Amino acid sequence: MYPGRQFPPRRPRIRENVNEAIRVREVRAVFPDGSVEIMPTQAAIRRAQELGLDLILVAPTAEPPVAKAMDYGQWQYENKKKQQEAKKKQHVIQVKEIKFRPNTDDHDYDFKKNHALRFLQEGNRVKAVVQFRGREIAHVDLGQKLLLRFAQDLAQVGQIEGHPRLEGKMAHVIISPVKKDKEKEKEKPKAPPEKPKAPASGSPAPPPPARLPQ
Repeated sequence: MYPGRQFPPRRPRIRENVNEAIRVREVRAVFPDGSVEIMPTQAAIRRAQELGLDLILVAPTAEPPVAKAMDYGQWQYENKKKQQEAKKKQHVIQVKEIKFRPNTDDHDYDFKKNHALRFLQEGNRVKAVVQFRGREIAHVDLGQKLLLRFAQDLAQVGQIEGHPRLEGKMAHVIISPVKKDKEKEKEKPKAPPEKPKAPASGSPAPPPPARLPQ
């Protein structure tokens, strides 16, 4: 029978910036009753523990650092919830590639244009590519015209970055989503021109125009 393997005892996990792990001498302690006091760290820890709470360093770079007396588990839950909400609000901008041929028909063109429209409205960039095969490379101008037409059709929601570029047997262009501020400026109706004000009652009428000599 083999002797059982002996593992070293696990070290207790040190909770960073909580209770005795706080390394500063004094803190601005915030307690549940709303009281705020600058006091030695050890004294703040004892007072928090008397309330059945932990002392958590919430603003270590402040002067003095701010520590709050609260339940560590609750603080972990609230902090994790805030991180999840912030992650939902974040939007990672992607580059969506759409491929064409120089002789792409109108049906296929409209289908891909609608895809690009959706990508731009979602805040992503679009890379439109025209691929040339064989002798098609002799008609680069057709590909460039297609890309410029594509960018023009998406001008309401996308802005072209530079001119179409030719790399090998491909021509491409990048289209970025238009910022919301610019969209609002385009949608904002122009104010009608002001009409000339009528002369106030009682005020002298303007003199008649001078006649030219015969």
